[in-house]
Amino acid sequence: MTQQENLCDIGFIGLGVMGKNLVLNLADNGFTIAAFDLDNEKVADAIKQDKLENNSDNERVIGCSSYTELLSKLKSPHLIVLSVPAGEPVDQVSESLIGAGIQPDDIVIDTGNSLWVDTVAREEKYKNNFILFSSAVSGGEEGARFGPSLMPSGAPYAWTRIKPIWEAIAAKVDPVTGKPLERTKPGEIIEHGESCTTYIGPAGAGHYVKMVHNGIEYADMQIICEAYHVLRAGLSLSTNEIADIFEQWNKGPLDSYLMEISVEVLRHKDSEGQPLVDLILDKAGQKGTGLWTAVSSLQVGAPAPTITQAVYARSISSFKDLRITAEPLLSGPELISFTSESKKEFIDNLHDALYCSKICAYAQGFQLMKLAEKEHGWRLNFAGIAKIWRAGCIIRAAFLQSITDAFERNEELESLIVDEFFAKQLSNNQMSWRKAIANITLMGIPAGALSSSLSYYDSMRTSVLPANLLQGQRDYFGAHTFERVDKPKGKKFHVQWGTAEKNMIEL
Repeated sequence: MTQQENLCDIGFIGLGVMGKNLVLNLADNGFTIAAFDLDNEKVADAIKQDKLENNSDNERVIGCSSYTELLSKLKSPHLIVLSVPAGEPVDQVSESLIGAGIQPDDIVIDTGNSLWVDTVAREEKYKNNFILFSSAVSGGEEGARFGPSLMPSGAPYAWTRIKPIWEAIAAKVDPVTGKPLERTKPGEIIEHGESCTTYIGPAGAGHYVKMVHNGIEYADMQIICEAYHVLRAGLSLSTNEIADIFEQWNKGPLDSYLMEISVEVLRHKDSEGQPLVDLILDKAGQKGTGLWTAVSSLQVGAPAPTITQAVYARSISSFKDLRITAEPLLSGPELISFTSESKKEFIDNLHDALYCSKICAYAQGFQLMKLAEKEHGWRLNFAGIAKIWRAGCIIRAAFLQSITDAFERNEELESLIVDEFFAKQLSNNQMSWRKAIANITLMGIPAGALSSSLSYYDSMRTSVLPANLLQGQRDYFGAHTFERVDKPKGKKFHVQWGTAEKNMIEL
């Protein structure tokens, strides 16, 4: 055996929870890893866990105490995976690798949630030192360990080297049904099925797609939470009763990972038998990707009110003290009384409101990616993106197969809401949706994401909006001009509003 054959396949830097689980996943799939972390205990812990799970003394994970040692233990050209926090830590590691002697044909893969424009800048910055490739990872701890959804982007040459590794460790779905093929224990390998990874595009494209994934995740989580709030505060149902409802909903079109874990959270009791969810402080945090999605939607002009409202909801939750002060000062309506029959009807309507709002959230995310594609000169495969989200990621859901089908029917589909299948779903359920929102409003229970989704639906189905008056207002105070429906497209007009004659000028 040559010295090169004795060396490790992959270098790995950053052994936090996600990093360690990715290392163990790589090891399960037959790769040897040289691992480094600034905290030596994390390296030792990863090696120990691998030996325990592997039930063998085989060294699949080799610990390193420096960047130089890491490079010395790798096959050339080197392939190094980073699992470090986004931002400055990525640059710190990159500079350390340069100092340790990394070569221009070596590949460094950033798997963190980096802002996509930072990734584009880094690829240019380090192009003479090494090949920077990015691959966003979704699926949390469990996904990293047993099969994540991976969104790679960067140099096509680098992808040819990374592809067999990523396809091995990614989540798998049944190629016929599109359902996840779950791997739940160490050492278990799924040898068939479609891998939940595909090349996204040039530098930054993968991180952009992951950013939008997280924006959809924000929206999906918020509409579920709003449904929970309505059932808890509006119908005074117990957490177990709500869990039963969610469990039933999860057997139909709302089947998703987020609905599944919501059931588990609602059923969980603390040591004294109280529902844990009632004891969790109602202040939500965020790591930025939802905010980035909302900002990007404004920048490219993509309407994403469900996603944006989900971000606002987290912001409002942070004002806990103000909300406590305001509650006795700001009056609200009396709660509606329901009969057993009307309660069942309301719950059914709430199901449809949640389903329609979910469709809107995904439609907004995919439309945002479509507009970003045009702005940045990318060529995104939207059917492929929907496919890799069917398993291994947080927003995995049964109806992602329907999204895949929609884009396979029409690669140029402008929005999911005009796809035949989704248009029918929205149209057939819109009255239930309206009744649910009307009752929620009368209850005085906040449901910004659910209600803004309905407003989005109504706006998108309306051929004439009041922006005509808006344009008149803008022209009145700022001479911003306007177009006319009875004149050729692109012709601009301005009215001299302040004059007696109110002359119209064609520009």
